[in-house]
Amino acid sequence: MLGNGIFKGLAITARNFLGSYVESDRLITVEYPEERIPGAENARSFPFLVYDGNEPDQGLRCVACKICEVECPPQCIFIVKDKARKPDYLGKLQNQPGVFDIDLSVCMSCQICVEVCPFDAIKMDTDFELSTTDRFGELLLHKEQLAKPNAYFQSIHPTDAAAVDAGFAAAKARAEVKARADAAAEVRKAAAVAAPPPQPATDHG
Repeated sequence: MLGNGIFKGLAITARNFLGSYVESDRLITVEYPEERIPGAENARSFPFLVYDGNEPDQGLRCVACKICEVECPPQCIFIVKDKARKPDYLGKLQNQPGVFDIDLSVCMSCQICVEVCPFDAIKMDTDFELSTTDRFGELLLHKEQLAKPNAYFQSIHPTDAAAVDAGFAAAKARAEVKARADAAAEVRKAAAVAAPPPQPATDHG
């Protein structure tokens, strides 16, 4: 029948229109910003720096290795290594960034910086409401603005954060086992040095 497809299309449109009043899954329009849908866990906007504990400067995971700066395609990351060093979660002294800037007006959210970071120090944020009238002021973020706690990372990317935390915990456990083994070896070595040498047997025959 001529025009049969048109009538089918109109029927589908009418069914969806009327159904939107009684079926919640047909309500596809969200009245933003009053209404918001939960963000997807794998969503990403721009990078941020992760720190552990309560002190951003002391807990920042970044060691200023500059791998992300080198690998960044649009070259929007700028890092200057600080002269001071700080201990990491294993107690080892590591370098830290004195300056860490990201120009969000250039960043293309490719996530390459996250993929190449060997310390899980930089992750992708999900915040997208970044509009501003000052192009060069608000979009050039410094270390203090980029630093966010691990709890925030856990809240937006729980699966990835759990895997990272598990890896850190395993590495710390291995380091503690090695430290105890080294300490025990040192004790045995010191005891061997302090012990008197064996006396040669004498023949009374």
